[in-house]
Amino acid sequence: MSVPFRSFVDMATVYFTASSLDGYIVDEAESLDWLTSRAVDADGPFGYQSFAKSVGALVMGSATYEWVVNNHPGDWMYGQPSWVVTHRPQIIVDGHPVQTFDGDVADLHPKLVSAAAGKDVWVVGGGDVAAQFVTAGLVDEMIVTYAPCSLGGGSRVLPVRSEWALVESGVNGDFVCARWRNA
Repeated sequence: MSVPFRSFVDMATVYFTASSLDGYIVDEAESLDWLTSRAVDADGPFGYQSFAKSVGALVMGSATYEWVVNNHPGDWMYGQPSWVVTHRPQIIVDGHPVQTFDGDVADLHPKLVSAAAGKDVWVVGGGDVAAQFVTAGLVDEMIVTYAPCSLGGGSRVLPVRSEWALVESGVNGDFVCARWRNA
């Protein structure tokens, strides 16, 4: 059974991510093996399938884009309008329907909302891009899937001070999941 993603807003800007217990999204080798090797039900509570249906546009940083390209070569894996926040537009693979943006995310956000056409905007990450959106007051929700491990280093899930209120939590496979609302 899927957990509904919200009942308090019609559309939201959501940072949907995973984390080690010590707050990292990738390890020091920029690997997600610690995450992808664990049991999770994509259709279960806080699962990706239900979330993906709610997304109308997405944005990520260049490191996340490059990780996707290196680990899922070929056609672009997302059907939604997509942006990469980067100073290096040349990293976009020919044929990927992805736009680049170099500037203040507050200037990009209205374009994301418009492209989402009433659905959610997904801040894919990584943490530095999410931090820019959080600092600008643009993230309404954060959904974090916590893996039962610590990494000891790597890239932080959210490298900025912020306050959140827990809305709901659950378990999916090996993970404890939580949905937080911007406080």
